[in-house]
Amino acid sequence: MKTVLTREASVSSSIPETRLVCRVCQKQFAQYTCPRCNSRYCSLPCYKGHSLRCTESFMHENVMDEMRQIQPEDETKKKMLDILKRFHSEEETECEEEDDSTLSEETIQTFLSGKNIRFEDLSNEEIKQFQRAVASGILSKMIKPWEPWWLKPSARMVSLGRSGNQLVRAIDEHDVQTSSHNTSEISFSEIPAGPEAPLPSLDRLSHIDPSPLLAVHLLDVLYTYCFTLRLYNGDWHCDPLEASMVVLTISSVLKEGTLPETAAEALSNCLEEACSPMYRHIGGFQFGVGLLDDVIKLLSLNSNTLICLLCDLRRLILAGGKMLKSEKICMAEKEENRRMLKFSERKIYFFMCWVHNQPTETWSCMDGMVKAEKASLASVEYDYSQSKMETSGAKNSVLIKEV
Repeated sequence: MKTVLTREASVSSSIPETRLVCRVCQKQFAQYTCPRCNSRYCSLPCYKGHSLRCTESFMHENVMDEMRQIQPEDETKKKMLDILKRFHSEEETECEEEDDSTLSEETIQTFLSGKNIRFEDLSNEEIKQFQRAVASGILSKMIKPWEPWWLKPSARMVSLGRSGNQLVRAIDEHDVQTSSHNTSEISFSEIPAGPEAPLPSLDRLSHIDPSPLLAVHLLDVLYTYCFTLRLYNGDWHCDPLEASMVVLTISSVLKEGTLPETAAEALSNCLEEACSPMYRHIGGFQFGVGLLDDVIKLLSLNSNTLICLLCDLRRLILAGGKMLKSEKICMAEKEENRRMLKFSERKIYFFMCWVHNQPTETWSCMDGMVKAEKASLASVEYDYSQSKMETSGAKNSVLIKEV
């Protein structure tokens, strides 16, 4: 079958735009690409009809690949065991180093009298105790927990234009009065805004076919976004530069280097960074595994919601780059950070365009990948806890015999 090319002159530009006709119905312009065979199609019915064998085998192979990751001798399982052992050993070391020092009588009396206590008013021992409390995350319990926007009902009702940009609607005085009286109406301001400009097709961004591993790489990006927002309690605007550095630390996709080839590899890399000493105070291994539920929830929503998420992440990176300009650091370090942020910003924009071109079935397939990986991690954690109990029991039995 020959590919039909048409050229449509743009009113605002003298450069003609090349568009492909759907290879299924041959009536509409193709807007999407099959992630398996790269066939171009215009709508969901054409995607389902272009090759039933193709769509079913694509999903089957991806799910089977992830199921293979659950095998006991898998390298990812060994990696997760190492993360668990390292995390628990560091946790035990911290517990041994803790002391039971309390506030001095003078500080307590100052506090009870209603006066403000400055950091300089604390003794050296009290300052150390305060810093340990900050590092351990004890003080974070005093902050009201943030409810992620993707867990709210309005996250399922995000609408964007056909080109992936925001919908614009004129609001008159009657609409404002109606919405003010109707308190039960859902507020869409709690959802990150989508892109203001239309998203171009992938063939306009690159002449090379998209990598079949983009779905795997997107899991890394989603996990990184969820981690960053939960770390900042939903408000990355308080320090966009530091938040953007967190993104580059957790993600192995948004920085230059070796890219993961499987969902297990992508998520285990993120989990390893999330459990590192730098972020251990947030919640450790349980918190890192819990973020998989966030990723699963996001994949159960529509493509528009994912585009809004990526758009918010892109704004974070751009704000970090803007803040970097005023930072007083050496020029070499500033230039390196600027280059990394620019690289990640471009990559996020490409993901936005790729997500816009994907059918709904893509997200259900990726959902299966993450669920399989979560089951694998649960198995690893159970095996580790069982082996730890057996080791503890063996030590106790030896002590009894010696007595």
